[in-house]
Amino acid sequence: MTERTIVHLMRHGEVHNPEGVLYGRLPEYYLSDLGHQMAAAAAEWLSKNEIVHLVASPLERAQQTAEPLAKILDVPIHTDPRVIEAGNQFEGKTFGVGDGALKRPQNWWKLRNPLRPSWGEPYKEIAARMKAAVDDAREAARGHEAVIVSHQLPVWTARRAYEKKSFVHDPRNRECSLASLTSLTFDGDEFVGLTYAEPAGHLIPEALRKKFVGGA
Repeated sequence: MTERTIVHLMRHGEVHNPEGVLYGRLPEYYLSDLGHQMAAAAAEWLSKNEIVHLVASPLERAQQTAEPLAKILDVPIHTDPRVIEAGNQFEGKTFGVGDGALKRPQNWWKLRNPLRPSWGEPYKEIAARMKAAVDDAREAARGHEAVIVSHQLPVWTARRAYEKKSFVHDPRNRECSLASLTSLTFDGDEFVGLTYAEPAGHLIPEALRKKFVGGA
C-alpha cells in the first residue's frame, strides 16, 4: 500500500507596485488590498482539504498570502528560503522595451542566453531547490496535504521539472496566475500527476492576465 500525498504550490496574491518595478527579492513589497482578497479566496478554497503542513517563502508577499490559510487551519507557517523568488539581474528596475531596462544597450548582454537564463538564477538551480522543498513538505504531510506559498517562476519551473519538459519558455504563457494552485500528487515518493486551479481567478483583472511579469 502506498500513501497519497498532495503538495500544493501556491503563487502569492497581487502586490502593491504602482511604479511597475521588477521587485524580485527586494524587501517591503506587500500585498495590495486586492492581493489580500486573493489570499483569502485561496484559503477558503483550501479550507476543507486535509492540509497539515504550511510553508512560505521568506518574502513578505508570500508570508501575507499564507496567513489566512494558517488562521483557518490553525497551523503554523514554516519559512523556507528554498522557495524564494528567483534571482534576477533586473531586480529593482522597470522592465520593458520602450521605457525600461531593455531600452539600455548595456543591459542587452544579460539577455544573450535564454536557455540558462543569462539574466538570472539558472532554471536547473531553481528546479533543484524547489524539488528539495517539495520533498520535505511531502514527508511532513505524508498521507495528507501540504501547501507551499512561493512565486511565479519557481512554481512554474518546478512544474516543468516534474512534467519533464524544457525549462525554456515564453513567460507570457506561464499557467501560474496570482494566488493559483499547482497541485502535485504523489503515491508514496513517486510523482503521479498534477492539477491546476485558480481559486482567485474571479478577482484577477484582465489587464493583469495579459501583463508580462518577469518573476513575481
